[in-house]
Amino acid sequence: MSYFKRYLIAGLLVWLPLGVTLAVVKFLVDLFDKSLLLLPHKYRPDVLLGVDIPGFGVLLSLTLILVTGVVVANFLGSRLVAIWESLLSRIPLVRSIYHAVKQIAEAVLGSGEQTFQKAYLIQYPRAGLWTLAFQTGALQGEAQKKTGMNNVVNLFVPTTPNPTSGFFIMASKNEVIELEMNVDDALKMVISGGVIVPDANASKSMSPQVELDINPAVNEESSLAIKPDSGIGKK
Repeated sequence: MSYFKRYLIAGLLVWLPLGVTLAVVKFLVDLFDKSLLLLPHKYRPDVLLGVDIPGFGVLLSLTLILVTGVVVANFLGSRLVAIWESLLSRIPLVRSIYHAVKQIAEAVLGSGEQTFQKAYLIQYPRAGLWTLAFQTGALQGEAQKKTGMNNVVNLFVPTTPNPTSGFFIMASKNEVIELEMNVDDALKMVISGGVIVPDANASKSMSPQVELDINPAVNEESSLAIKPDSGIGKK
């Protein structure tokens, strides 16, 4: 019976990821193919070719996204986007959803200080427990200045297995440990719950990163992101 269970799990490990991947790809292709409805009926690929070939919507969607990027990258396009956002900000429910999605998109897809470009180790939710965190920015606002700490860094602590939710923490740069693993490897480790552990000897990512003056030699007393008696996280 143990052999049966072993072979069953081995088979599932092959077909389950493959099946989910194919299902997701099919869903995305079908979703993008709906963009073909924007074309006049006589110019749609299935009418011109006489056969429905999946995937043309992906090309059309990529073209629309690229053209949109070219338009909004200039001064006139940026002004149009500003007007559009000004109109959306006047709609109560829409403005909350729009700005939230835009901020998340800028953090994940943006550049410079808007991108998760570095991974760190912090002690959270109490001393002695370590977790991964990502820098979300280095800008100093009112909240950062009133902490009384020097060189405050904004950190996002994701949850497992859904890294899109988590906690926002402000910590001093000398209380976090900078990791050499890139963001992709760190996210894999978070999503897998520690099952996937990046090779410690792997070369450092060559992707552009925000330079942070962080001392990797952190002693036990100064590395506490949250002190046990701070009251944070207690009910």
